[in-house]
Amino acid sequence: MTTISLVAGGPKENLADLSKYHSDEMIWVGIDRGSRYLLDLNIPLHYAFGDFDSISYKEHESLKTKIPNLNTLPSEKDKTDTEIALDWAISQKPDQIYIFGATGGRLDHLLGNIHLLIKSTSTLSKIDIIDQQNQITLYTSGTYKVKRKIEWDYISFIAITSDIHGLTLDGFKYPLKNCHIRLGSTLCISNELIGDVGTFSFQEGILLMIRSRD
Repeated sequence: MTTISLVAGGPKENLADLSKYHSDEMIWVGIDRGSRYLLDLNIPLHYAFGDFDSISYKEHESLKTKIPNLNTLPSEKDKTDTEIALDWAISQKPDQIYIFGATGGRLDHLLGNIHLLIKSTSTLSKIDIIDQQNQITLYTSGTYKVKRKIEWDYISFIAITSDIHGLTLDGFKYPLKNCHIRLGSTLCISNELIGDVGTFSFQEGILLMIRSRD
């Protein structure tokens, strides 16, 4: 399985433990200050994107000697550094894309990054945003299995389109049957699996599944 991991420059205290995801086959991509995070962790950095306005000139010059594929972007542009890096990652057609360092800090960047997950509807690549407490994945209509994971206690479902039709949750502490969820509803916050595997399905709309821990 081909996996590309993007590391953006969100607050370091929110960053997941990247060593848990590292493998020799992983392609690591730094986004602006995220490049510095990877180098500090001695994780091989294959590509970097950004205008690098969040690091010093000296640090930027140092990156040029350490990163084989450094893409310096203009500060004035129509996409964020993260979106440009994600578009590149999607163009490589990997099986999985992880986005780290994309939460915390400025709310405009957080909401923008979450909405970038909509790009997963037009690619075969699975895209997840992961931080120290959460894993966020976007789903279109269909039926899906969810396996219990020790590191994630809670599972929430949040509408990202105006309506979710026919949401059914089986194997959850709070089950649902053919339920209509509107944008802005908190009905499906903080659910839990009651066994090793649960299923969820819905007939129309787009929703986020967020796995979290305290």
